Amino acid sequence: MTNPTQLIRNAKFFSELSGAACDKLATLSQRRTIKKRDILFMEGSQGSAIYLLMSGSLQLVKTNLDGKETVKEGELFAEVILFEKNRYPVTAIARTEAEVIELPRAGFLKLLNEEEFRNDFMAMLMAKQRYLAERIQQLTSMDVEERFTEFLREHYGEKEVITPDLSKKDIASAIGATPETFSRLLQKLEKRGNFTWNGKSISVTNEFWDNF
Repeated sequence: MTNPTQLIRNAKFFSELSGAACDKLATLSQRRTIKKRDILFMEGSQGSAIYLLMSGSLQLVKTNLDGKETVKEGELFAEVILFEKNRYPVTAIARTEAEVIELPRAGFLKLLNEEEFRNDFMAMLMAKQRYLAERIQQLTSMDVEERFTEFLREHYGEKEVITPDLSKKDIASAIGATPETFSRLLQKLEKRGNFTWNGKSISVTNEFWDNF
């Protein structure tokens, strides 16, 4: 079984942290298994920990909003409680049996009092900020078709058959398009003959990927 240190190092959020910093985070961590449909935490409850999804699938749900976010393996979630607020802004529900690494908020904040860890962590955040600024600039220069293609490529890879774990409405929101605009885009793509969304599966040809 992969040890917590390696899982933390492999997590995208912590990818720029030093090995020593990841080791310190690993000493705080503990594994938890969540059964399908169980709730990990409730919206509005005290934020006691952040989580890294090791296996399975979780969904983050906001009360009175239609939007839902699916957490994928290797992703960190609930990190908002570290700095912005001390209560969870969403409810986390297991879509399948899932295993997470739990990192206590109190222990994480204590580590930030250590100068070496704090400097390492801040350097990582600055690197991410630069990346996000460049990414936003790149995305704003794309039209909706390019953003959709890039979304599929980043989340699922250049496969011939894709099974999205998000609804069409959620994908439209993720790429900054209205449901109506997204629906017109899908019709346009299907008319070309290199893209088909049938039920829960998307089928594409190499030509679809070669266009971008």
